[in-house]
Amino acid sequence: MIAFFSRKFLAGIVLVLGVTAVTFFLVYASGSDIARNILGEGATQEQVVQKAHDLGLDQPVVVQYGQWLGKVVRGDLGRSFFDSQPVWSSLATRLPVTVSIVFFTILLASLVSILLGVLAARSPGGALDGGVQVLSVLGFAVPNYWLALVLVLAIALPSHGVIPATGYVPPMTSVGGWLLSLLLPCIALSVGTIASVAQQIRGSLIDVLSQDYIRTLRSRGLSERALVLRHGLRNAGTPALTVLALRIVGLLGGAVIVERVFALPGLGTLALNASLLGDIPVVLGVVLFMSIIVVGVNLLIDLLIAWLNPKARLS
Repeated sequence: MIAFFSRKFLAGIVLVLGVTAVTFFLVYASGSDIARNILGEGATQEQVVQKAHDLGLDQPVVVQYGQWLGKVVRGDLGRSFFDSQPVWSSLATRLPVTVSIVFFTILLASLVSILLGVLAARSPGGALDGGVQVLSVLGFAVPNYWLALVLVLAIALPSHGVIPATGYVPPMTSVGGWLLSLLLPCIALSVGTIASVAQQIRGSLIDVLSQDYIRTLRSRGLSERALVLRHGLRNAGTPALTVLALRIVGLLGGAVIVERVFALPGLGTLALNASLLGDIPVVLGVVLFMSIIVVGVNLLIDLLIAWLNPKARLS
């Protein structure tokens, strides 16, 4: 298990380095004149050149990335090009918002997916299975941003402020308000994941429940509930967890739009604003932390898969 964890951890580090490097070079490849954006259109060419020199933007891209990476190793993410605020402080205020959204979205998607997948697998081809199939198709087809707008119009506004349409309430202010401010964003983000994972659980569970050892256990008088929960889900859970791991990147990508719709001050909003301005330190800081979140969650899922299925440790 330790060797398995070490391999996955090292692969995660390589992935984070690769993502930040690609992002760094893409920011420069966009052709954005960062120094002029900072000074404004009224700045002279001499002022633009001097500003680029002060920020180190006149150095080769490889050198700049190496300098940034060296600072990151020492715990320094630099300062924003536009307001000179430490990137750490910007991330510290916004990271809890995005982490809360992703955590509760995964939790909601997991619980609902298991419920729908089990219900559909218990009566394949029946009315309940057909209903789950229809819901899954709709879940794939409905865009996150459209569903977010519908939830605001259909639930938030008629609730007259009980469920907020926009904004974020920190848990230190009110735990109830915090959960309510995350409710609609999490629902909007979780629908696609529920559709994917529920379908996977349904298919895997139907296959597992048709195995010979399940029929043997059933003939010995083991209840259907015990068969599904104790034996079926344990063996059917590995493919579903793999699909869930693949959906994590999509959740973070969808969070950028959903945070915009609900006016949530998370990493997605920060990344969008920084990208439009060409604020390289902030963009890289956001990408770094989002990559760490993806790698961390996938590592936890890989460990859970390895616990459920010891054969996975050999991969």
